[in-house]
Amino acid sequence: MKKVIIDNLKTLIYALIIAVLIRSLLFQPFYIPSSSMEPTLLVGDRLFVSKYTYGYSKHSFPFSPALFKNRIFNDEPIRGDLVVFKTPADNRTDYIKRIIGMPGDTIQFINGSLFINDEEVLREEIKKEFFVRCGGLNLKVNAFYETLPNGKKYVAVYNSLGTLQNSDRYNVPKNHYFFLGDNRDCSKDSRFLSSVGYVKNENLVGKAKIIFFSNDTLTSSFLKFWNWRDSLRMDRFLLKL
Repeated sequence: MKKVIIDNLKTLIYALIIAVLIRSLLFQPFYIPSSSMEPTLLVGDRLFVSKYTYGYSKHSFPFSPALFKNRIFNDEPIRGDLVVFKTPADNRTDYIKRIIGMPGDTIQFINGSLFINDEEVLREEIKKEFFVRCGGLNLKVNAFYETLPNGKKYVAVYNSLGTLQNSDRYNVPKNHYFFLGDNRDCSKDSRFLSSVGYVKNENLVGKAKIIFFSNDTLTSSFLKFWNWRDSLRMDRFLLKL
């Protein structure tokens, strides 16, 4: 009996070690709790984030242990990547946003348009009614295909009843990045310098790769299986990002 207990305990420990290694070095699941990245990411999306894409820092591991400084096997992110990072305010909270500004860039909104290094980001309006969530509200928005200088294209939305017209000029420091949410008027991102601001390279956790499951938690809890027909978003299962 004692041998059986010890063997089971060993199996449990090995399984735990393997799980931690996979989570820390390869892939980690994340849940989307807010609408700041709509329409790209929806509340209730569950996705896998690759931990190896940008190399590893202390934030790659549970509880962010001070194993080493900066990053090892560092690889520069690409403008437009969807990235999970630790917020500079507390170095604990996970956010996911889109990289807009690279080190040394200037970012600014002028007359409602996004400018990078004094060049207006190309955008094409989507000619259909578009609604996104913002907290408990459904907002009518103007939607655009925006194309970054490196050719990365995505959908960004702006509140049709009024959006940010002009902003400060943001100068991205060395070894830092500037992030925006695709839901521009419902996102706490690098424009809020006191709570998010410029994000250090060390704070990058990983790159969003695939949505493996999606359930509209604002419609129904996953546990209420009788509502699955209305709450499960089957078209988002295994959706590459």
